[in-house]
Amino acid sequence: MKMDIKDYISKQPLDRQNILTSIHKTIVETDKSVKAEVETMMGKEMIVYKGKGLMKYGLASVKNYMSLHVMPIYGSSTLYSKYKTLLNKANFQKGCINFENEDKMPLDIVQQLIVDCSTIDLIKIKEDYLKQKIKTKH
Repeated sequence: MKMDIKDYISKQPLDRQNILTSIHKTIVETDKSVKAEVETMMGKEMIVYKGKGLMKYGLASVKNYMSLHVMPIYGSSTLYSKYKTLLNKANFQKGCINFENEDKMPLDIVQQLIVDCSTIDLIKIKEDYLKQKIKTKH
């Protein structure tokens, strides 16, 4: 039986539960194109937000930090640069943002990030990428 989101969050350390709940609510209320489920991704159990079968966001709590995976920033250097500047206390990777607490991940900026990403169609990005890859092979 799959764990539900409430159970996943309630199993996290108490000091993380509020920020995880707030980010989860922000994603599901802002980006109506995704559905959330607890899944194993990259060897970790996390909340995965999928739209049209593709992971768009992921929210994880691991040993020393929490992570917000944001696939639209992986494909957009403009969004990546914008939010790396705005969330300058968080640790940015290619497609995820690692943080220890709400001070490093202010919810008003997370809300803005999800608004910016909510209109991005990952299927179109994937199709354009594949078309470009085929062109470069010829």
